[in-house]
Amino acid sequence: MELVLTQQELEPLPRQEKVPFVFKNEGLLTSTYKKEIRNNFFHSNPKSIFGIKQRIKSKQYQFTSSIDTILKLSVFVIALVVALN
Repeated sequence: MELVLTQQELEPLPRQEKVPFVFKNEGLLTSTYKKEIRNNFFHSNPKSIFGIKQRIKSKQYQFTSSIDTILKLSVFVIALVVALN
């Protein structure tokens, strides 16, 4: 039995650069409205309607509903039982 050792030159991974987030408003909005929207987006008041909506959206994506999980799990179990029989 023979052991052969080879050394391979690998290129280093490129460094990821942080790209700043650019908030753009497009459409038929006036410039004062655009400034207000931009300000609200980055400095939203948690008691405002926009702040409440953003909080609800973020919580909505953090947790899956239990009914959704139970349905997916039951479909998986049924498919597994059918596949094994």
